[in-house]
Amino acid sequence: MAMRSHTLRPQITIAHSEHAQLFALAAAGMAADSYPAAEELLAEIERAHLVADDKLAIDLVRMGAGIQYRSDRDDLVDVTLVFPDHADISRGRVSVLTPVGTALIGLRTGQSITWWCREGTRQSLTVLRVSQPRTGEWRPT
Repeated sequence: MAMRSHTLRPQITIAHSEHAQLFALAAAGMAADSYPAAEELLAEIERAHLVADDKLAIDLVRMGAGIQYRSDRDDLVDVTLVFPDHADISRGRVSVLTPVGTALIGLRTGQSITWWCREGTRQSLTVLRVSQPRTGEWRPT
């Protein structure tokens, strides 16, 4: 898959129940050493469409969701999107406060997005599959 020459910024959706927590995380990061990541997360939160939890699409990337995506290098990647305290890259648990985590939040199956990685290069990904956590398996902290 070739590197895209333009920026993809699809419409994203965030659950009402997660919005305040994500906003607080981004605001706290703006005052701490994670400023660039927090600024990106805040920008995504501000442009997101908010929806009641019971109206969310089943294939929406939200906190605790399992995601399979294809990178612009044609790699298939499986991750779970989590809050920073639960991140563990060795277990595929990626923080929403990382560039790829921020890029994933609010996407749906089939959507693509471009984002800037920490090394300063532009990347793109396409969401292939989203699985929601089982009831009781995930509770935002």
